[in-house]
Amino acid sequence: MSCQRWIGKIAVWATILFQLAIFQTGTGWAWTGKVVGIADGDTITVLRDGRDQVKIRLYGIDAPESGQPFGKASKQNLSSMVYGESVQVEVMDTDRYGRTVARIFVEGEDVNAAQLRAGYAWLYRQYCKDWVCGEWVGLEAEAKSNDAGLWADKDPTPPLAMAA
Repeated sequence: MSCQRWIGKIAVWATILFQLAIFQTGTGWAWTGKVVGIADGDTITVLRDGRDQVKIRLYGIDAPESGQPFGKASKQNLSSMVYGESVQVEVMDTDRYGRTVARIFVEGEDVNAAQLRAGYAWLYRQYCKDWVCGEWVGLEAEAKSNDAGLWADKDPTPPLAMAA
């Protein structure tokens, strides 16, 4: 086989790999949509392609439930960042309820991290296994040391899922 043929084959494979790298983000793949609903401090609904509503569970964090202290504040904080906004959804997984588990970005800002930084979510250590989770440990610690959000409570109660 000639050298030019080998170079041609290598170029084809390099192009394919490059295209795959462009479409891949983190451990998943990404798409954009408009936020049309906020269920709580870690779950949103995103309208994809102007027609499909996708329920998104924010990756790596767990927010207080509606009936818990700071549940409404957590939901409001998330809503103020994303409701009605165009977001980038970086898909990480699908949970046992069929929800897309993802990192969410608004104009480049990491919304999951912002919920931790503001003190309106816990780092969900059991499920947060991506490289970014190491950075998020520091965000949670900073929020705790600043008594931000739920950390203003002397003994904040995590959702049952985390306590189990």
